[in-house]
Amino acid sequence: MKRLALVPLIALFLAASAAGEDIVVGVTPFPHKDIMEVAKPLMARDGFNLVIREFTDYVQPNLAVAQRQIFANFFQHIPYFDNMNGEMNLGMAWIAKVHIEPMGLYSRKIGSLGELKDGDVVSVPNDPTNEARALRLLEANGLIAVKPGELVTIRDIVDNPKNLVFKEIDAPQLPRTLQDVTASVINTNFAGEAGLIPSNDAIVIEGGDSPYANVIAVRAADRDSPAARALVRASQSPEVRKFIDENLVPKGIVPAF
Repeated sequence: MKRLALVPLIALFLAASAAGEDIVVGVTPFPHKDIMEVAKPLMARDGFNLVIREFTDYVQPNLAVAQRQIFANFFQHIPYFDNMNGEMNLGMAWIAKVHIEPMGLYSRKIGSLGELKDGDVVSVPNDPTNEARALRLLEANGLIAVKPGELVTIRDIVDNPKNLVFKEIDAPQLPRTLQDVTASVINTNFAGEAGLIPSNDAIVIEGGDSPYANVIAVRAADRDSPAARALVRASQSPEVRKFIDENLVPKGIVPAF
């Protein structure tokens, strides 16, 4: 009877072992969640159950990792990570480059830069790294000139021939307010959520040599852990590369590995 009583316990233990250790990764919806869905079964092969938790902002995913609420996140590019990690002393490290989301200029009202008129309104992201990135894109296309420096803002514009009026808006809100401005510089993930296809709809867009690779980040103490190594293998796997090539490249998103 005692031996029979052990059978359910053994079965329960084996089922738990097969399920693997939960590894929670915080993501923004597109394309980060989609990529992690591809990585999920690959993580299972290494004995980890990848749990995907969605966030809708650019601050909480890093705080959640630093405060040990989640193991890792996947939503941000390297300059944004470096800035927030340094300023807030979060003690984090990025462990894998996955893809690049080229930033583009979009409009519901014009179809080319030549249609921009004196005094037109252009919106840009209001977080430090993405605002600087947006302004550099506009500068590269001859619309403005900006002071040297990494974290420039609209207050650092030194030449504005068309007297463009700039509005700083939360990055996720830019597509929703596109009808209220002449044009807007939008991150590819948020453009995609709004049904915009960068390769078709962007008036101008960053090139494939952009330094803004999106990365997976963890606490620095965890970067060499088995879970982190498995996450790197899964996120830079041939399966993820194929998914990006087939599903995201047509939308303007390119692999970074």
